[in-house]
Amino acid sequence: MSDPWLTIIGLGEDGLAGLPAASRQALARAEIVFGAPRHLELAELTGQTSARAWPVPFDIAPLLALRGRRVAALVSGDPFWFGAGGTLAAALAPGEWRALPAPGLFTLAAARLGWRLEETACIGLHAAPLARLRPHLARGCRVLATLRDGAALPALAEWLAAQGMGAMRLTVLERLGGPHERIRVTTALGFGLTDIQAPVAVALDGDHLPPGSGLPRGFGLPDDSFAHDGQITKRAIRAVTLAALAPRPGEMLWDIGGGSGSVSVEWCLNGGRAICIEPRADRIANIRANIAGFGLEGRMQALHGTAPDALAGLPVPDAIFIGGGADAAPIAALPAARLVVNAVTLETETLLTRLHAERGGRLIRLSVEEAAPLGRSRGWTPARPVTQWSWP
Repeated sequence: MSDPWLTIIGLGEDGLAGLPAASRQALARAEIVFGAPRHLELAELTGQTSARAWPVPFDIAPLLALRGRRVAALVSGDPFWFGAGGTLAAALAPGEWRALPAPGLFTLAAARLGWRLEETACIGLHAAPLARLRPHLARGCRVLATLRDGAALPALAEWLAAQGMGAMRLTVLERLGGPHERIRVTTALGFGLTDIQAPVAVALDGDHLPPGSGLPRGFGLPDDSFAHDGQITKRAIRAVTLAALAPRPGEMLWDIGGGSGSVSVEWCLNGGRAICIEPRADRIANIRANIAGFGLEGRMQALHGTAPDALAGLPVPDAIFIGGGADAAPIAALPAARLVVNAVTLETETLLTRLHAERGGRLIRLSVEEAAPLGRSRGWTPARPVTQWSWP
């Protein structure tokens, strides 16, 4: 279509004054204009017959019902930076819409702070837990986050302080780009700002955090980072296991017999997605606590069930980890994927030895010993050896 029926218009806090000619023209030509009440007010459309407020909760169905008429959708700044543009484009054919962006909140924030956007983590926390920040927080970090409203700022400051990051510098950016713009600087531990106006973003500057702050990169987080009942793939074994699984961004892991879900957590922290299958309800609770604690909602799922029945209908995996007991029949029925199986019993070790002989792959035996008090001295305390088969 040379003349799409829908125009997605980015609007800033400066309202009509900040719109370029093309956006003004599209707005003037529209029969119907959808937008949040704040956007309709900024565009001076409140009370006009052409103005339609988005439903609450947000739903694009009323707009789609007008397909073929000349429609405009007002959204904040850049429609495709945590905006409605992606939702609308996914529901339409490419020729049905066009987008006319304005500077978004992240662009405006970077312009005020002098930060390079390509070196800054940009996160939307409107409906996401604060723990979503965890992988990005470290000494020297720079993070820009949009927030639901002003009340989210004290909660963020309290959460940061509880993570040992009270020294985090917070720049609170309110109503950027408009006549009521305001920028204030504080720290997480010293937070006391009030009357915070939306739309609001916060810049997190970790230059003053102590060394060692934040989650380390790589594999093998400390065991006490996780909620668990003792059923956990221990740190050293977990590091070797994840190296064998070889996570890549966007890949799907089936974690069968998940225990605490620690392998799935670290897989997801390295960019993947995971479904953690666990037969015990009490351990499902631990897995869900770890999902929440590491901010992995939407990327990691806890599934109460037993393989192979629980595997029916799941998304196709790129890799599969079996951390508990295994037997030949379920392994034979698994889809083609990278496979890693850890064994601590003689029976499972015998199975893995046979599978290695039949199918190849890599078979290794891992033994870890840790120094511990022994009377007035110290001695080595061995953990149970683990036999690991990885295929192909």
